[in-house]
Amino acid sequence: MTGTFEDLIKSDKPVLIDFHAEWCGPCKQMAPALQQLADQMGDSVKIIKIDIDKNPALQKKYKVSGVPTIMVFKDGQQKFRQSGAMMLPQLKKIVEPYL
Repeated sequence: MTGTFEDLIKSDKPVLIDFHAEWCGPCKQMAPALQQLADQMGDSVKIIKIDIDKNPALQKKYKVSGVPTIMVFKDGQQKFRQSGAMMLPQLKKIVEPYL
């Protein structure tokens, strides 16, 4: 990952952030759906996985208390936030309005 988190979320493309943890079962269940989303959406969306245990400052800044937490940013602004595992159809519905 290059640049700061703030640089990454300033994209004019939607940026889906997956706040997760290695020990989180639902996070692991959701990983294939995120990969499918990346495969289907290609360069039209950025998907970034943030391990809360390795990035406690970001976890605190964005007040992530449960994982997985999905956020969508566009042009540096948070457009969506939800905690809990989601499957591919839900993820697509979240991202598509910001394409």
